Amino acid sequence: MSRRGWAIDTTPLQNPAYRRLFWGVAATMLGQQMTLVAVPFQVYALTGDSLMVGVTSIVALVPLIVFGLLGGAIADSMDRRRLMLITSVGAAVTSALLALQALLPGEGNLAVLWVLTACVSGFAAVNQPTRSAAIPAIVGAAGVPAANALSMTVRQAGVIVGPLLAGVLIGAGELFLAYAIDALGFLAAALLLRGLPSLPPGRDAGPLRLGAAVRGVGEGFVFLRTQPVLLMTFVVDIIAMCFAWPQAVFPELSENRFADSPNALGWLFAGISIGALLMGLTSGWVSRVDRQGAVVLGAIAVWGVAIIGFGFAPTLWLAVLCLAVAGAGDMVSAVLRSSMLQLAAPEEMRGRMQGVFIVVVAGGPRLGDLRAGALASAASVTVAMVSGGVVVVLAMALVAVLVPTFWLFRASRAAV
Repeated sequence: MSRRGWAIDTTPLQNPAYRRLFWGVAATMLGQQMTLVAVPFQVYALTGDSLMVGVTSIVALVPLIVFGLLGGAIADSMDRRRLMLITSVGAAVTSALLALQALLPGEGNLAVLWVLTACVSGFAAVNQPTRSAAIPAIVGAAGVPAANALSMTVRQAGVIVGPLLAGVLIGAGELFLAYAIDALGFLAAALLLRGLPSLPPGRDAGPLRLGAAVRGVGEGFVFLRTQPVLLMTFVVDIIAMCFAWPQAVFPELSENRFADSPNALGWLFAGISIGALLMGLTSGWVSRVDRQGAVVLGAIAVWGVAIIGFGFAPTLWLAVLCLAVAGAGDMVSAVLRSSMLQLAAPEEMRGRMQGVFIVVVAGGPRLGDLRAGALASAASVTVAMVSGGVVVVLAMALVAVLVPTFWLFRASRAAV
């Protein structure tokens, strides 16, 4: 295969509307990742209590789940361009308020910080499924995998660069600036989104009503129950994250097994994103995959095998390499699972399916942290990681046998 065939497919960027969407994602990702570092830092600075940092994660997770589901239903009932504009402006205002509260006497207020964190999470939970649901209408069915690969690659770049820049600013005493950059990013995204054409859902858009949105969530789950392929896109990711998400063991490894390695904790946290970014930059082949279901199962099996290797890794460089391989597998899985959802779900259901996708992506790693942390404490890090990786590999083999419609899924036959 030629170098051009391996390089990330940039064809969707020839579409002016997608360019606006893409650069909107790029503008927000750096600031969002900086805020994800700044908030827990500020909470710990205010309380000196790691438990309060953990509580802050729940404060952000609850609105993400609630509004992720409701947001998907709302995206299926109103113009998606308008909804993206509303949520981007709302996030910009909230991030600006986060910057202002960092200037309060005593370096902030915990209650205000929690309220604003919940608001930012809620706006993001509506914005993300809406943006994903709009992609097929903008680039067409053939361009969906490449568009997803581009968006996810720029996200991974933000995951790597954002925390590093946040660390520099926080170390220099510029917490205000870390939040302000997030606000400016959302403002830039809103300005870009203004140039999009109208993006109506696949049905008549009426006035927004909360009751209708709640009923829409229920309708989405009823629909999902009748679609084994779509249902399995969620199930396989939950299995991968619940049984083999490794972040909970990073602090223990950095203080024990890799204590002699400089910045071990930073390298461990960066490992998955490094692999995902490299895979994104060489993902040209992913956009041409037809047997998407089979490749998803293979990619998640690679994730499982890599986590097994991570559990046994005696040196930091080998551990980071295993995490990078896992991240590459997860990147392939995420691009194709999102594409399967966008292609196999009818237009009037795409927002709700993307809402469930956001909830699964956010909730799975939290459950994985709980499992890995508990098992590592009761037994060892090696037992926690190796056992989880083995479960993931075996589970993917079972899915291939028990749900042949997922294994045989072809993108060329799924466009609706």
